[in-house]
Amino acid sequence: MTTVSVAVPRKGRPLEAVLDRLADETGVAGLADDVISTLRYEKAVTKGEQSATGDVYERLATYSDDEDPHAPEYTLVRDDRSGMPRRIVFDSVVVPVDEDLQLQLVGREEPFRALRKHEMPLGFDSADLFLEEVVELRAEPLAELGEVNERVDPRDTDVRLVAGLGDTVWHSLLVTPEVAAEYDANPTRELVDAYEGDFCISPRYERLVEGVLGTAAIEGIEFTYPGADHEEEAAIAETGIGVYLTVSGGTAREHGLEVGEHLFPSETVLLKSEPEVTAAAERVADLLVSAETGTRLAAQ
Repeated sequence: MTTVSVAVPRKGRPLEAVLDRLADETGVAGLADDVISTLRYEKAVTKGEQSATGDVYERLATYSDDEDPHAPEYTLVRDDRSGMPRRIVFDSVVVPVDEDLQLQLVGREEPFRALRKHEMPLGFDSADLFLEEVVELRAEPLAELGEVNERVDPRDTDVRLVAGLGDTVWHSLLVTPEVAAEYDANPTRELVDAYEGDFCISPRYERLVEGVLGTAAIEGIEFTYPGADHEEEAAIAETGIGVYLTVSGGTAREHGLEVGEHLFPSETVLLKSEPEVTAAAERVADLLVSAETGTRLAAQ
């Protein structure tokens, strides 16, 4: 039996996207539902939105099943909320693929960095982190996942993007009607090209925004950031223009903003560390990238 290790996030939407894809391709819907519901419950407990029976160590023991080799395992991490409570998160699970191949999902705080260190051949992480870490900034904008690999310096990392899972949330341009009217332009990249002045973004996305807008477009722009107790959409409305992650754009419109051009898809992506990829790892990658996802993006 060959085991292929796959690094995955320990919690949150990206892990759920991976588990949903795994359920679709291997039929482990019960396992996926169990892990997702457990982690959602533990998140609610940590946030004080759900009461719990027993302390965190008792719950951790309850979730364990030492007699089932394919049962999920969990672990504890410090949460970043006030008081730094311990939170139960995903640790690992082994999933049979066929009679001679199985994959092991291994929880990591930063799966992409585990691949950079050659710890595993495959991993899932946010496309945002990949852009923030290794994608080269150019004058031209970066608009699609398919353009990512050609901007990775092979001297910097052996990791390449294979494909997205389609759990897309968009980095979108948000503009007040006043700014759009001042520049007599629709809320598109052309408006950004013409605009000069303050431009509000989340500080963790500065390099990403530079990449997706292009360095030529941000000449004359000064990035500003929301205050500690300030919602991003509200801060963008005060500034007049900015970029933020949107699903429907409802919250942005409540602040009087127009939802403009979708600049770049933020989604969970399959990554591979090329030197570590074996024939078995390629089989797992093919399994996890279904026909619905479209063409594999990694350079061959």
